[in-house]
Amino acid sequence: MISTSLARSLRDAGLRWRPASGDRFQIDRAELESEVFTVSDLTIEPHEYSNGTVLGFNGTTEWALDSVALDDALWLPREDQLRDLLRASFLRLERDDDGYRVGLRLVDGAEASFTSVSAPEAYGLALLSILERVSA
Repeated sequence: MISTSLARSLRDAGLRWRPASGDRFQIDRAELESEVFTVSDLTIEPHEYSNGTVLGFNGTTEWALDSVALDDALWLPREDQLRDLLRASFLRLERDDDGYRVGLRLVDGAEASFTSVSAPEAYGLALLSILERVSA
């Protein structure tokens, strides 16, 4: 799983989320940072309204939450989702002594690599680089 700080950076760089069953997220408040939720057809469902998407908590008695606005949720994309978002830029994933390295082909044809202790985090760093280049 990617770190909260990387998820926040991805969101701030323009990554948008359309919640689907199986997606993980946090409520973007410091006091809830250690809690990870999963969108599920039975317990947490996205509800589309004219003023935005709300994640409804169905039957969760342990939380004083009925729902949370999508803007207050922080998506924690899975490894496969991050890889899919890299699309044709993705070249390879390699494991080395330092962890995992993701290789990308950039728009100008150059290659770049991004290393982290986990594969999802390396994918996330690579995606962040692409999003930052697009917005620059």
